[in-house]
Amino acid sequence: MTIKQKILLRLGIIYLMFGGLVLVILFELVKLKIFEVSKWEDKAKTLESSSIVIDANRGNILDENGKKISLSVPSYRIYMDLMANGLTSEVFNAKIDSLAICLSRFFGDRSVSYYRNDLIRARKNGERYHLVHPRKISYIELQEVRKFPIFRRGRNSGGFIPQQYDERRLPFGSLAARTIGKLYGDRSKGGMVGLERAYDNVLKGINGVSTWKRIAGSWIPEEEIPPHDGKNLITTLNIELQDVAEQSLLHQLQLHDAHHGVAILMEVQTGAVKAMVNLHRSAPDVYIEDHFNYAIGEAVEPGSTFKLASMIAALEDGKVRLTDSIDTGNGAYRYYDRIMRDSHHGGYGKITVREAFEKSSNIGISKIIFETYRDNPRRFVDRLYSMGINKPLGLEIKGEGKPVIKYPGDPSWSGVTLPWMSIGYEVKMTPLQILSFYNAVANNGKMVKPMFVKGISQHGKVLREFEPEVLNPSICSVATLEKVQDLLKGVVERGTATNIRNDVYQIAGKTGTAQIARGISGYQGDDGVEYIASFVGYFPADRPMYSCIVAVNSPSNDVYYGNVVAGSVFREIADRVYALSYEKLPPEETKPKVTEGVFPWSKGGPEDELSVIFDELGFPVQSRELNTEWVSTLAMEHAVKFRPKPLPGSLVPQVKGMGAKDAVAVLENRGLKVAISGVGRVVRQSIEPGTPIKKGQTIVIYLE
Repeated sequence: MTIKQKILLRLGIIYLMFGGLVLVILFELVKLKIFEVSKWEDKAKTLESSSIVIDANRGNILDENGKKISLSVPSYRIYMDLMANGLTSEVFNAKIDSLAICLSRFFGDRSVSYYRNDLIRARKNGERYHLVHPRKISYIELQEVRKFPIFRRGRNSGGFIPQQYDERRLPFGSLAARTIGKLYGDRSKGGMVGLERAYDNVLKGINGVSTWKRIAGSWIPEEEIPPHDGKNLITTLNIELQDVAEQSLLHQLQLHDAHHGVAILMEVQTGAVKAMVNLHRSAPDVYIEDHFNYAIGEAVEPGSTFKLASMIAALEDGKVRLTDSIDTGNGAYRYYDRIMRDSHHGGYGKITVREAFEKSSNIGISKIIFETYRDNPRRFVDRLYSMGINKPLGLEIKGEGKPVIKYPGDPSWSGVTLPWMSIGYEVKMTPLQILSFYNAVANNGKMVKPMFVKGISQHGKVLREFEPEVLNPSICSVATLEKVQDLLKGVVERGTATNIRNDVYQIAGKTGTAQIARGISGYQGDDGVEYIASFVGYFPADRPMYSCIVAVNSPSNDVYYGNVVAGSVFREIADRVYALSYEKLPPEETKPKVTEGVFPWSKGGPEDELSVIFDELGFPVQSRELNTEWVSTLAMEHAVKFRPKPLPGSLVPQVKGMGAKDAVAVLENRGLKVAISGVGRVVRQSIEPGTPIKKGQTIVIYLE
C-alpha cells in the first residue's frame, strides 16, 4: 500500500468516526425532544426554585415627643395556588363547598355558589396565583382566614398565599398631613411629597430576599437575606400645637369663607417648626389639609409685612430717624403715572417715621424709600440682598417657591418699582420665607433655616441629631435691630393691631393686607379685587420664644384686613401656646452693672465724640489727654482705654476698626473717593495704609 493510500484510509476512518458521532447526537436530541419530553418536564417540576422579595418595614415618623404621626400598618390580599402539589383533587372536591361558605360569610358581598364556581374555574385553568377577593384584610382578619378549610393546610398543601401590603396611616388624621406627606401606591417610587419624600432613603430601609426550592412537591427554604428595617424620623412638629394652630385657622376660614389659609409656628432660637397648617376649601365650610403646601410653595406679593425690610434698609443706611416727620398728605400720592393710596380715609397728614410704620402708611414708607434711594436704587436692593431674603431657604421638603426681589436693570423694572417694592409689591415671598425673616429679628438678628427634623432613631436609640443651621449670622446692626423690635411692639400697642393686644404678655408683629395679582389683568378679577390678609410676629416680645405667621387668602364678606382676619388667628394661637409653654419661657434678661466684667468694645473715632458717649454711659476712660483727633479703644476689665490713632495727611490712613461714617470722613478729607462694601466696622481696605495719596483715587472699604 502506497503512502497516499494510507493517508486516504486514515482520513476516511476519521470522517466515519465524526459522522457516527453526529448521528448519535442527532438521535439523542430527537429522543429528548420527542420521546422523553414528559419525563424531563416532570423532573424539572421537582427542582423549581423561587426568589421572594421580603419588604423591609418602613420607619415611623414621630413628633418631637415621640408620638407616631405616620406609621405603616400591614394589610393583606388573599391569593391561591390552585395547582399546589399537595392540593389533590380529593382534598379540593371534598372541601370546596365548605371554603366557599366561609368566604361568602367573611366578605359578605358574594354568594356561596359564586366563590365555588370561581375556584373550580381557576383550578380548571391551572391558575397558580388566583386573586380570591380584591379587598385587603387586616392582620387579625388574616388569622381568621388562615383557619378556613383548605387554607389551613398552608401554601404547599392548600395553595394559601397571603400577600402583604404596607399601608401608610396618619393616626392624627389631617393634622400636618401635607407636611408629613404621603407615598405612591407603588412603594418602589418612594415618597411622593413632604417629609415622606424628603427622607425616603432613611425611612424605607433595605429589602431582603428569600429563595425557595421545590423538591418532590414541597417548597424548602434554601437561602435568605434578611431585610433591614427603615429608621424612624423624629420631627420638630408638636402634634398638640399643630392641633391648636389648625383649629384656630379653620374657625376663621369658615367665618370668612376664605379660599385657603396658612399658619406656621416656629421656635425662635432654633427655627424648629412646631406646627404648619395648610387648609384649602374643598366645599362650603369644608377645609382639607391634603391639597397643596401653600406655606412652602406659594410665593406671592406679601404687601405690608415687607415694610419691615424697607425700614431696616433705611435705618441701617442712616437715612432716617424714627422721630423724623414725613408728610403723607390726604392719603393719595402720585408716582409718575400711578397713584398710591393709604387705607385710612383722608390720609394721615404729617406724621413721624415711627407712626408711618405703626399705622402701616403706604405713602409714608414709600416716600422714605423713594426719596432716599431714587438716585441709587441699587443701594436699596443691595441692602435687601445683604439680609438674605432674596435667597431660597433650601428646605429638604421639595417645592419651595422662589423669592423674587427685582434688581435695577431688570426688564420689568420701571419708575414705580422702587416705591411699590418698598410696600411689598413687585416682590414675591412665601409665608415661610417671610416668617424666617421676622424670626431673625426676634432672634437678635440671626436668621436660621427652618427645621423640620431633629433626629433619626431606631429601636429606641437616637442615631443622629440635627443642629440648627445659620443662614445669616446678622441681618443688620444691633442699633437698627433694637429700633425695629420697638417698632413691631408699637404696631400692637398703638398701631394697626391693637385688637390683639393683651395684658398678660406682649406681642410684636406686623399686619399685611395685599391685593392678589391676576397676571396681565392686574389686580382686578371677575369678582373684583381679592386680598391676602396676614399677620406675622413673635411672642412674648420681651423674651421671644415663638414666631408665627398667619395668611388667609381671599376672605369674603367684605372683611379682609390683616389685623381682623389673620391677627385674630395669631392671637388665639399665641394665647393657647403661651399657656402651654409658660413654664418653658427663658428667664428675663438682667443687664450687668457697669462695674462688673469686661467693658464694652467700641469702634475707633473722634476722641471728643467717644468721650461724650462713655461719659453718658458712665464708663470710666483712661488716657483721655492724647492731643490727637482720632483714637482707637481698648476694652479693659475696669475701664476703656483710649489709644492714639495717627492719620498722616499725605499718606492713606489706617481706617480699620472705624465705623463707615468716620472712615468715609477721614478718607474723603484726604481727597479720596470711597466705595463701601458690607455693614458694620471696617475690617479691610483696598489701598494699604501708608501708601502715598493720589487725589481722586477710589478706595474700597470692607465692613463686617
